[in-house]
Amino acid sequence: MGQAGKASGPDRRAVLGAAVLGAGAAAMGPAAAAAAADRSGTGRGRRKLPVPTVVAHRGASGYRPEHTLGAYQFALDMGADIVEQDLVPTRDGHLVCRHENDITGTTDVADHPEFADRRTTKTVDGTELTGWFTEDFTLAELKTLRATERIPQTRPGNTLYDGRWEVPSFEEVLSWAEREGRRRGRPVWLYVETKHPTYFRGLGLGLEERLAKLLRRYGRHRADSPTFLQSFEPGSIQRLARLVQTPRVVLLSSASSRPWDFVESGDPRTVADLVTPEGLRWISGFAQGIGPTLDLVIPRGADGRLGRPTTLVRDAHARGLLLHPYTHRNENRFLPADFRRGTDPDAFGDAFGALRTYFEAGIDGVFSDHPDTALLAAEDFRRS
Repeated sequence: MGQAGKASGPDRRAVLGAAVLGAGAAAMGPAAAAAAADRSGTGRGRRKLPVPTVVAHRGASGYRPEHTLGAYQFALDMGADIVEQDLVPTRDGHLVCRHENDITGTTDVADHPEFADRRTTKTVDGTELTGWFTEDFTLAELKTLRATERIPQTRPGNTLYDGRWEVPSFEEVLSWAEREGRRRGRPVWLYVETKHPTYFRGLGLGLEERLAKLLRRYGRHRADSPTFLQSFEPGSIQRLARLVQTPRVVLLSSASSRPWDFVESGDPRTVADLVTPEGLRWISGFAQGIGPTLDLVIPRGADGRLGRPTTLVRDAHARGLLLHPYTHRNENRFLPADFRRGTDPDAFGDAFGALRTYFEAGIDGVFSDHPDTALLAAEDFRRS
């Protein structure tokens, strides 16, 4: 399996070509589809993305508190190919960048006595949570908070930056990307996720229409836009497909899990069903890629070591779908057991070895908390 992945490497390592594969190209192999897209003009005027593509996961979140302009800027300065944002709404309908609507662990909200009465318990996608939630704050109120490191025990160095940055609105990020694009002379690529879209639609705070409006305002609504849209809920991607032409990716969690919109609608399918050839064929009807967990590409055994690659890469590519798995991190606690070094779970392990193994499986890119490491690994792999 690993050798099969390498055999197709030269075509896939060169460039992504058109980031979006047209519906007519869905049945092609990825290299052929990209070539066809370039011939038809779909990729014209676009900065070609290298393969493997490095996506800065929540920004350079291994070095700065996640989803801050500081984390986004550092990722871009490192050379990340794409910078990721997760979107949740405020009470007054603005989209802000947080991995979760529960901001208890990523802001200093607990230190604000004026918001003590906002602490509450909610059930979000079947999970009961107690804390403070973005949908209970206006944007102006959120702007009085400051971002903090989410996992300070693992990344104590990042706590140096606690309190330095606000919670950014997505519109602020779009303006930042425009400025940086002009300064650098090339587009800044963004990877934008709708978080808990069914939950928020039930509150009257639908994400997709608000997101589409901003994408149109900033010219990121076209098929050749330097943007990917992503969601763990296929229904959100289908809704976005009706609103904008921006390239779209379905995120896939563990094999036994079910997308929350499936749970709500009674759809019995699990992620295991979606990664079959039939499931991938269904996804290719409204999306251009998938974002599986790395474990769906190469499972870990009971001992935590990597096993043999699944057929997911081959099957997805056969349907013309890109694969951008998540999430690479340098720390031992996140690496497969065969790439851990020493006994400190928070020390860096053999991240380069792990990344090379995933790249050899034929993936098109990877989300990384440590984009500098992933960029070096990708460069090494392209030269090999």
